[in-house]
Amino acid sequence: MKRVFGVKKDKEPPPSIQDASDRINKRGDNVEEKLKKLDTELSRYKEQIKKTRPGPAQEAIKARAMRILKQKRMYEGQRDMLYNQTFNLDQVAFASEGLKDAQQTMSALKSANKELKGMMKTVNIQDIDNLQDEMMDMMDVSNEIQETLGRSYNVPDYIDEEELMELDALEADMGSEADGIPSYLQPDKEEPDLDTEFNLPAAPTGNTTAQGEDEHGLPTVPRASLRS
Repeated sequence: MKRVFGVKKDKEPPPSIQDASDRINKRGDNVEEKLKKLDTELSRYKEQIKKTRPGPAQEAIKARAMRILKQKRMYEGQRDMLYNQTFNLDQVAFASEGLKDAQQTMSALKSANKELKGMMKTVNIQDIDNLQDEMMDMMDVSNEIQETLGRSYNVPDYIDEEELMELDALEADMGSEADGIPSYLQPDKEEPDLDTEFNLPAAPTGNTTAQGEDEHGLPTVPRASLRS
């Protein structure tokens, strides 16, 4: 039966946008090469027309140049058409890539949404509030424990008046020392005048003879006057 009806051939997959774009670009490169050759021939014919005198020979060269010019215009039209096709394929490729990116984005969002829903089922806001309250209570208890352990057993909770007076005297002493001179180095207060305080009479004063001093600064002894 296979010999009579033959075997059904498998269909080839349709060309992708990239394959079509590569094929059109290849054709465009071939057209560009042909245009370069035609430009070279036109330049050569122009030089020949300049060098040839008017007549049948010049007319024949012009006819060849016109034929080359028509071919050039035809190839230029094909090149422009191929460029337009390439541009259209690029637009379709960009749109296709954008749709693929959108599909991947939607798939990622759906997967993330499903995962978040599963996670939210395991989380209870009331449990979080209770946990926060318990943590705050434990922190308060911890602070109370630290304060209790940090107490000093020798320091009384009250201070009597005598201790306050001693504290004021200490602060006054420290204030005087703040000026740069300790209290024990500061000058003493003026001593009271005992004569005035006890109403003592003044010491008698008499005529005293000035005595000289020797070479050592001591007073000289008066000598008895010699009578002649």
